[in-house]
Amino acid sequence: MSRWLETMRETFWILALAIIGLFAFFVALGAFSPGDVLWATALVGVLCVLWVVHALFHDQRGGSRDPDVVRARERRGF
Repeated sequence: MSRWLETMRETFWILALAIIGLFAFFVALGAFSPGDVLWATALVGVLCVLWVVHALFHDQRGGSRDPDVVRARERRGF
């Protein structure tokens, strides 16, 4: 069950990043103005804040990198 929850959590963060990227893309494209769709702008703003908090927390705990894998990668020169 924990593996399933971890997969769902990571899927959420990937989807959140995709929504943020799509919003930025359509704003840059000129498809709409952020002021015209305040609800979407607020939602993306909340997702951005959540993403930053997630990234900071994930960085502080060292991520989920296996030290043996990191050591092997460094030994190979990657």
